[in-house]
Amino acid sequence: MRYMATYDLMETMRNTNEWLGATASALANYPAVAALPNPMVQWMAAWGDVTERSFARMVAKPDWGIYSVVGADGQDHVISVETVVERPFGDLVHFAVQGRPQKARRILLVAPMSGHYATLLRSTVASLLPDAEVYITDWHNARDIPVSKGKFDVEDYTLYLVDFMRALGPDINVIAVCQPAPLTLAATAYLAELDPDAQPQTLTLVGGPIDPDAAPTEVTDFGNRITMGHLEELAIQRVGFKYPGVGRMVYPGLLQLSSFMSMNADKHAKAFTNQISRVARGEAKDHDKHNKFYDEYLAVMDMPAEFYLSTVERVFKNREIALNEFTVGGHKVDIGKITNVAVKTVEGSKDDISAPGQCAAALPLCTGLPDEKKAGYIEIGAGHYGIFAGKSWRKRIRPLVLDFIDQNAGSHAEQAKRKRAKKAAPRLKAVGN
Repeated sequence: MRYMATYDLMETMRNTNEWLGATASALANYPAVAALPNPMVQWMAAWGDVTERSFARMVAKPDWGIYSVVGADGQDHVISVETVVERPFGDLVHFAVQGRPQKARRILLVAPMSGHYATLLRSTVASLLPDAEVYITDWHNARDIPVSKGKFDVEDYTLYLVDFMRALGPDINVIAVCQPAPLTLAATAYLAELDPDAQPQTLTLVGGPIDPDAAPTEVTDFGNRITMGHLEELAIQRVGFKYPGVGRMVYPGLLQLSSFMSMNADKHAKAFTNQISRVARGEAKDHDKHNKFYDEYLAVMDMPAEFYLSTVERVFKNREIALNEFTVGGHKVDIGKITNVAVKTVEGSKDDISAPGQCAAALPLCTGLPDEKKAGYIEIGAGHYGIFAGKSWRKRIRPLVLDFIDQNAGSHAEQAKRKRAKKAAPRLKAVGN
């Protein structure tokens, strides 16, 4: 399947379905047709509206949609999304709250690069903004990255995180959600050994596969059931001529989406059938529950092939993080070198993607960390989504994470002071000259 023609065929199918939906909607809403006393006309218009919207969302990056936050003064403060570090495969962005004094509590959210955009964590960001300065990793769609920008695998991902943490300073509190948890742990250990003044103050790992074999699920055990050659043939294609990344090897977002939806095909089919019925009856709204969920769920991005394949091989098959055998640029990362970064794990008892035990496996790996700097929590009754964006996150997990951050606040004040002094030295020298 590693051909441009296959990639372009999928895009043609998507585009055709979007066109069919638009055509059905336009025909059914034409005055002469709409006047016909036949319920099938309303149904055709409804089917067209839902179909067009759904297939159009598959190639559009969602907006953050976070416009303001209420400050301690009771006023709404406008939010601007500002780029702090710009890189070919992903940026570090800051949700700057205009007119509000800088919050002492600073948080870096590490978003997954697993098919959806970082906007999947929109509600997580919104829940943290009133109480913290929030930064997030905003990964780019691989189809938009020219081949000339090079490769991007798990080691490159780890080094991106290292650079982002360095840019933010040692008083940053890192929260890694799901897929990036193992690589964020490795990036922290890398800094702890090679640049201790840049390591974060706290590290919270939420539902991540640190050790996929600790409690295998259908998702995490997938890597053990397929050979790398077979996986490459099934999943990898070249970006077609329509996009700037033409020729780049990727795991296409449309192919990922078909896999996501096939896991719960009956549930999705029922959801779309019900939505068409609501539109036909005039009960649906532009931002109703269905559209709010599927506008985000259907918006998918291509992953660099080398990142996807190296994740499966090194994190899931070879368990390099779990066995503390991960290397970056030829340097063996030792998780035991983490000695003064407080580490907390969060899991959901009903998580069917990263089951309880997979994320908590990070704590025994931190052999150099005293027990008082380790914490683990399992949210009873919560599934995967709930532990970072649902009711469980809002009501119980978020307050616990913020308390954990506050308990360790100031522990890296000395490192932050040294780092700022080191940054200021060249500027002072230049002024003196």
